[in-house]
Amino acid sequence: MNWLIRWKGLIIIVCVLVIAGGTGWFLFTKGPLGPVKVTVAKAHQENLKLSVFGIGTVEAKVSYTIGPTQAGRVLKVLVDQGDKVRAGQILGEMDQVDLEQRLQSTSAVVAVAQSNITLSEAQVRSALSQYELAQTGAKRYSDLLAANAVSQEVAETKQNEASTAKAALDAAQASLAAAQQKVLQAESDRDAIVSQQKNLNLISPSNGIITSRDAEPGTTMVAGQSVLHIVDPQTLWVRTRIDQAQFYGIVVGQPANIVLRSRKDKPIPGKVARLEVQGDNVTEERFVDVIFNEVPSTIPLGELAEVTIDLPSVSDALVVPTAAINQLNKQNVVWIAENGKLRFQPVTVGAQTLDGKTQIIDGLNPGNAVVVYSPKQFSDGLKIRVEGQP
Repeated sequence: MNWLIRWKGLIIIVCVLVIAGGTGWFLFTKGPLGPVKVTVAKAHQENLKLSVFGIGTVEAKVSYTIGPTQAGRVLKVLVDQGDKVRAGQILGEMDQVDLEQRLQSTSAVVAVAQSNITLSEAQVRSALSQYELAQTGAKRYSDLLAANAVSQEVAETKQNEASTAKAALDAAQASLAAAQQKVLQAESDRDAIVSQQKNLNLISPSNGIITSRDAEPGTTMVAGQSVLHIVDPQTLWVRTRIDQAQFYGIVVGQPANIVLRSRKDKPIPGKVARLEVQGDNVTEERFVDVIFNEVPSTIPLGELAEVTIDLPSVSDALVVPTAAINQLNKQNVVWIAENGKLRFQPVTVGAQTLDGKTQIIDGLNPGNAVVVYSPKQFSDGLKIRVEGQP
């Protein structure tokens, strides 16, 4: 025990030095004063299966608003929401109000106008007969005047009678033409009322399903106001919002997968039907209309849907995790782990997948270790320690 007492001070100094050295080693190698711990991934080649994701709403490309062509009151509505209808089916009827009485009145006007034609035709025949007789007499007296058998005065009188008869004939013919125009006008008025009567029936223009019933019997409507809405279920599609940065490359006919919110466990196959020209400059999105290969049994109008559009695959693409792509001075860069330090490398990126992979077109070689995660901000030359790969 004597030696322990004798070397006690030295032992304490050694222990302090060991502890201080261990603490320093930990701080500068493993602790906060040491190299930054980063997670890296190696650039490698693989076949990329590309797709684009978007959120949309189920709508119908073809829909109809059924209503009156003029102001009136609803008399009958024969269908309700959810009913299937066929083209030409009568869906409802508007009240005639005074159309029947107006039809009778215009029919009577047509009959009177036709009677006036008969009278005018008789007047034309009578005037024509008188004109022919007067013209014959005037010619005969003209011949007699040439033979000095009658006086000039008598011949002129007969010629005047012929002219008067001709004027009477012209007047009768003009009266007949006016009577004929009256008949056409009266018949047009009558046909217009008949057309109005036919338009009182609300008729389905196509096979479809009633989506809303907007008026009940007794409701007063203005021209064009909706009584019923019809959609053609064969024209259902999802109007999908796609990020503008991912829009180009989508073409009509590409296959798609539709997941309705009410059927998350049953994806429905579809395909791209139309690329809309007008986009949304606020949300920076474009619209893609995706139709169903098979129309759902229930019409999910207005339902939200998740749409995944399959794009052509890329073979032997150089790939890194999307998390490794950063922006520096408005340029895409990656940080390469090299000899215990960071080095930034500008890259040209290509396609991106929904599972977090990005194609590198230029700037990297297979096997380059790129940083995926770091607890500190990147800087060129930063000392690092690789902790693992994702």
